[in-house]
Amino acid sequence: MNIDFKGKVILAGAGPGDPDLISVKALRYIQTADVILTDRLVSPVLISDNARPDAQVIYVGKQCSRGIHTPQEDINALMTELAVQGKLVLRLKGGDASLFSNVLDELEVLKAGNIPYEIIPGISAAFGAAAYAAIPLTAREHSRGVRFLTLFDLKSVSVNQWRDWAETDDTLVYYMSGQKLVTLAQKLVAFGIDDSKGIAVIQQATTPNQKSSVFTFRELRDKGLPGFEYVPTLIIIGNVVNLHKQYAWFKEGDTTASYFDNHKSTYQNAI
Repeated sequence: MNIDFKGKVILAGAGPGDPDLISVKALRYIQTADVILTDRLVSPVLISDNARPDAQVIYVGKQCSRGIHTPQEDINALMTELAVQGKLVLRLKGGDASLFSNVLDELEVLKAGNIPYEIIPGISAAFGAAAYAAIPLTAREHSRGVRFLTLFDLKSVSVNQWRDWAETDDTLVYYMSGQKLVTLAQKLVAFGIDDSKGIAVIQQATTPNQKSSVFTFRELRDKGLPGFEYVPTLIIIGNVVNLHKQYAWFKEGDTTASYFDNHKSTYQNAI
């Protein structure tokens, strides 16, 4: 089928929060796009400081735990309709464009519609949180591997999987699992995790509102787990977590507000 329009969709990662962590290529598209479809976990500064004055900015964020939800079908329809109109559409995602995202749904729709597209990677939350908390995800004599995981569906985690997570020396990184923190810790302890291993709970990583709680599983006997407050929350577990205190460099403030919540009032709603 011949393509008789000049539109294109860019699927780009905006990084974990700090607007300076955007790639040069993604920044160029922010500066030139006709339309920006932005996720909730994208720094508002990136768009306000760089988008064209006449660019259409549409908020398509999701935070299902708080009832904030733009159906994926609506996002797919917007991308298609705007591209068919001949517009350069930037689908801007928090973190990386294809790690724990709905990029496959979007690719299927674009491919089916013969719409040109491009994928631009971004710094994922795991890399941003680990760097700003001074936790190397792998390090000699600490961890030779790293796993990126989610506890979206706890019921699908088998007994063997819990046992493997408790026994491995790989660094475990859990996305979108802040509300499952208590269950995660209890299960790993029950399956015999080495209590000298560390656990880091990092909320709103790389932003001025970053809040980190770092401790060992042994300390859980005397300390309670931190409360889950903000999205995004990333959990890092493993021997490498114990390096945090020695190498910490990022000064966290006392701010308790959500860094990302102003999207809803700033941008045009998608629906």
